[in-house]
Amino acid sequence: MTDTPATPGQRYLALDFIRGIAVMGILLANLPAFGMPEAAYFSPLAWGGTSTPDIVAWFATFVLVEGKMRGMFSFLFGASMLLVIERAEAGGDNGAAVHFRRMAVLFVIGCCHLYLIWWGDILAHYALVGCLAWMFVRLPTKWLLGVGAAMILLQTLSSAMLTAQVFAAGPRTTPEQIETWNYFATAFGVPPRADLLREVAAYSGSWTRSVGWRWQHAISPFTMLPIGGAETLGYMLFGMAALRSGFVTGDWSRVAYRRWAAIGIGVAGPVYVLLAINSMAHGYDQRWIVVASLLAATPLRPVLFTAYVALLILAIRPGGWLTDRVAAAGRVAFTNYLGTSLLMSFVFDGWGLGLFGKLSRAQLYLLAPLVWLMMLAWSRPWLTRYRFGPLEWVWRTLSRGRLQPIKGAAVAPN
Repeated sequence: MTDTPATPGQRYLALDFIRGIAVMGILLANLPAFGMPEAAYFSPLAWGGTSTPDIVAWFATFVLVEGKMRGMFSFLFGASMLLVIERAEAGGDNGAAVHFRRMAVLFVIGCCHLYLIWWGDILAHYALVGCLAWMFVRLPTKWLLGVGAAMILLQTLSSAMLTAQVFAAGPRTTPEQIETWNYFATAFGVPPRADLLREVAAYSGSWTRSVGWRWQHAISPFTMLPIGGAETLGYMLFGMAALRSGFVTGDWSRVAYRRWAAIGIGVAGPVYVLLAINSMAHGYDQRWIVVASLLAATPLRPVLFTAYVALLILAIRPGGWLTDRVAAAGRVAFTNYLGTSLLMSFVFDGWGLGLFGKLSRAQLYLLAPLVWLMMLAWSRPWLTRYRFGPLEWVWRTLSRGRLQPIKGAAVAPN
């Protein structure tokens, strides 16, 4: 996400295109979190059905989507953040002042999103990690990669400690083991049925009731920072390195992108398949869900999503209808991301259509193409009239403390 001007010569088509795919792909990752109790995000046993279509949907999203879209989003956020800082300084502005004002506004917007619309907000977390990322913006590419890898290693060690805890609690023969087991069940296993029904009732009720539930149960950005901050920072640093090296802007040779895609998918893809099969073989036991979604996925995730980036760059066709539409969706990714949350809240929550907990896992994914079509339909026409997306303009105006011009085409009409 970025609020940089979309004027000719200032945009990277590859960056916009990849961001467009990421904001469309993250909907696939988030649909279970929009439409079912929180525990169903990882475990098909918690909610959403265990019919063949539901298990196929779980399997496919675990292997191809879960965590990868978030990782790609974080990666792109780091690249865009560095781009904004460098352009601010090139224009004579104070890069630090511009950056920290943007992060402050993003944090406020993210908290509003978290408590008023949807518990799965990532923006407030990005704002906090983005402040930490400032310390590394002057590093050369190799150092960015090295520090990023160290952050992923740190997150892997943290995941290993959590994995050891849940395995140690497996026997459930002491009160302490039972407490630990039940704690992990709230996210990775099957919580008590009564707890799941209370969550469904909260989101099926009034908007104020759902706000109250989120206020009580959602993880605050400050709590999330020590839990997943190292991983997010690592991805952002990788994104900075990708911008500096030209990887994310399409400057490498097509041979290099093909090689990167083949190695990444060839290494990480089969392991993800084996992890999914292993979880199924163990009856979706939460211990093995933790192994698959935390311990093993942490080092594998950046390998696979950077391979996705390479594939997407190879797929770009400058001047092509689809490329232009997807890139436009990427230019207004901030609006598309928050707009999707608002739309899904209307579909699932009680103040709207009230479908929370009523669709199976497989049925949820039927919504994705409809939302994608909406993104592709509005984004480019809007940008033929305005310089920024609606919420990009709000973010830019609040960050700079003065009303920003919005009229004027960001892209040429077809």
